[in-house]
Amino acid sequence: MRRALRAGRSRGLIELRQSVTNAGDLFNHFFWPVLMLVALWFLRGHTFAGFPLGPLLVPSILGMNAAMAMVSMSQHLTADREDGTLLRARATPWGVPGYLTGKLISVSGGLLLDLAIFLIPALFLVGGLPSSPAASPAAASPAAAGLATAGPAAWLGLAALLALGLLATLPAGAVLGSVVTSTRGQGVLTLPILAVIAISGIFYPITALPGWVQAVAQAFPVYWMGLGMRSAMLPAGAAAVEIGHSWRHVETVAVLAAWAVAGLLVAPIVLRRMARRESGSSVAARREKAMQRAT
Repeated sequence: MRRALRAGRSRGLIELRQSVTNAGDLFNHFFWPVLMLVALWFLRGHTFAGFPLGPLLVPSILGMNAAMAMVSMSQHLTADREDGTLLRARATPWGVPGYLTGKLISVSGGLLLDLAIFLIPALFLVGGLPSSPAASPAAASPAAAGLATAGPAAWLGLAALLALGLLATLPAGAVLGSVVTSTRGQGVLTLPILAVIAISGIFYPITALPGWVQAVAQAFPVYWMGLGMRSAMLPAGAAAVEIGHSWRHVETVAVLAAWAVAGLLVAPIVLRRMARRESGSSVAARREKAMQRAT
């Protein structure tokens, strides 16, 4: 097993290096962060319950991007299944665990790059809270509040929440990728995830939505990722626009941990079963269908 982890680490680092040296992958890395920065620019002057939407949006978008990593994981796995990469991994000792380890590393690394591309300009765009308690009253008012990123505690909390969120979403993405049989079917998977994001309080506080929508959103990790990010990056007073006027730290950790445990238990089993069903003839048949569609 240790050998599989080492092989997976090497594989993941190689794939990550390739993704930052390929023009197409670089475009994908910049496209969504730039799009979110444009949305942030247009919403920066709006407020909700006396709080500016700009600072509320930044941690929510970080949580959304982290949750969207499950889509990226699913797409990678489906593509590797189609071209026979997963079949070759099955043919080597501990190949499937090594493959899964490599994908976790490469997808996580790509996500961190995407978050940095968005977060660094966003900090300048919406500003942060003053680190000195002697700051002016106007700067401390809700309407002028920015991101509470002056101290290391905010960044440590953000890093811990991000790590837990990735454990909650990436294994789920692997499971979803094993269910989708072709890259053409990824659209069927992406649309429901986008719908969940739309109701999870990412672009507007969830308390503005109907109660039944709030209940549905809380069943998925996207909402809790956004809530956890907001609790790490916003001042305590910003909790006034959340459900129950609280950051609900215990519930956030509990829900994300439950998703993480379930995913880490189920994903290896599902991947092994999927890999056992793979064969050279099934890969050849998928390639032939893809060529027929192309022609």
